[in-house]
Amino acid sequence: MSRVYNFSAGPACLPEEVLREAAADMLDYKGTGMGVMEMSHRTPEFEEILHTAESDLRELMGIPENYKVLFLQGGGWQQFSAVPMNLVRNGKADYIVTGQWAKKAAEEAEKYLTVNRVASSADRNFSYIPDCSDLPIDEDADYVYICQNNTIFGTKYPKLPDTKGKTLVADVSSMFLSEPIPVNEYGVIYAGVQKNAGPAGLVVSIIREDLIRDDVPAFVPTMLKWKTQADADSLFNTPNCWAIYICGLVFKWLKAKGGLSVMKAENEKKSSLLYSFLDQSEMFKGTVEKNSRSLMNIPFITGNKELDAKFIAASKAAGFENLKGHRVVGGMRASLYNAVPYRAVEDLIGFMEEFEKRER
Repeated sequence: MSRVYNFSAGPACLPEEVLREAAADMLDYKGTGMGVMEMSHRTPEFEEILHTAESDLRELMGIPENYKVLFLQGGGWQQFSAVPMNLVRNGKADYIVTGQWAKKAAEEAEKYLTVNRVASSADRNFSYIPDCSDLPIDEDADYVYICQNNTIFGTKYPKLPDTKGKTLVADVSSMFLSEPIPVNEYGVIYAGVQKNAGPAGLVVSIIREDLIRDDVPAFVPTMLKWKTQADADSLFNTPNCWAIYICGLVFKWLKAKGGLSVMKAENEKKSSLLYSFLDQSEMFKGTVEKNSRSLMNIPFITGNKELDAKFIAASKAAGFENLKGHRVVGGMRASLYNAVPYRAVEDLIGFMEEFEKRER
């Protein structure tokens, strides 16, 4: 059976080269007689996998030495709690709410501190990124929080907000490793890897060392305390060994392709192709304002729910998988992560053109 074009928002497609290498290693990793899923996380073989993955990620992203890289479990939802638990000092934080996950993160943080929602795009169903050049940042805010790329609504910050000197925390899950980012402008970056870097079950947190402190509130669980994980180099308990291994292969694949600047150019080319079609189509329309468009997640609609459903069914039958939009937006969504080939976008547009001619 041939592989389909997979436009899933996550878990998402992985590079075929990575999948083939992982399949070859499944029964016997480098002559050990066992697969990575079977070996102890305390073995020299796995520690090499972990340390190489971190080294390659640091090289790809240009991560400064004064930042820790942690490979953690629990996904983004767990970081919704871990962030306020580890950063609370004055008991206040400023959140910019630009979609479902920033909204959920703010609600979770309210269990531990006072949340000020300093900007929001809820007034137009999160179809844009608000002006963040002069926000009412609280002088006592412990940090400012953003979800930099909004998977569900297909928006991305055109530039980072002015936090007026406060620590910037960013969920970058659905844009992780899709383009270079200035790591030193953030205090904390985290990403669930299942969207663009590996299988579900792992979150990578990149944290400036001065923010990893022992004097967190006594109620903070041992496993959610960043210092616990940092002191043990992500090996305090059994980590998600398989996901770390796959991410390590993806990091090497990205390096072989030329790094994140090359990926950005490829991703811009793919997204521009689809956006250009949507802008001229009489049937299909994008839902995001032009200056807030994501390179990774592109939602679109016909304006007719029955026609949307018909398109989704027809596209699936034609080998285009996971184009159904999130339930809170409806319509369709194409996620163009690093492993989605340019040819997939070309063929999708060809199918959309045929559908439009047939149904118009």
